[in-house]
This record gives sequence, C-alpha cells and structure tokens, in this order.
Amino acid sequence: MDMKKLMKQMQQAQAAAGKIQEQLAAQMVEGAASGLVTVTANGHGKVQAIHIKPEAIDPSDPEALEDLILVAIQDAESKADALQRQATQSLGLPGGMF
Repeated sequence: MDMKKLMKQMQQAQAAAGKIQEQLAAQMVEGAASGLVTVTANGHGKVQAIHIKPEAIDPSDPEALEDLILVAIQDAESKADALQRQATQSLGLPGGMF
C-alpha cells in the first residue's frame, strides 16, 4: 500500500468531513408538536429557537406544554439525525458521526 496515496486520501476525507460539518451547522430543521410548538435546530441537532403558540399555554396543565416541547425537540433531533446520515453517506461513513 502506497503511504503517500493513503495520506492523500485521509486528507481528502478530513477536508470533506470539515465541509460537511459546516454545511450541517448552516442547515436548519423544524420539529413540531400538534402545530402548537415548533422547534428549530441546526443540522447538528442544536436547538436554535422555540416557538409556542398562545393556545398551547394552559396554566392549569403545565405538563401538557412540557410534553409538547419535548416532542417538538425530539422531532427536530430526528430530522437533524437524518440530515447527518444523508451527508455522511457521500463519504461512505457511518451515519450520525457528526
């Protein structure tokens, strides 16, 4: 095996991985729960914003709002994971590496 060729391939893979990292940071996904709570996250799954409609707020039932927020976050994370899998497939890497 040619070490120079291997080193060059490793450098190319690192450059491609860095580019994917940047692209994922710039992409946004939205998770939602019952149309009442929306969570925006980047391609890495980091939450960037939460929007709660006023009708989701019931002072007598805070647990319902907590559940809606949790579901919306999980939905956004799932979509970010799908973006990561899609991006890493182009490098032949296992999904979710980022």
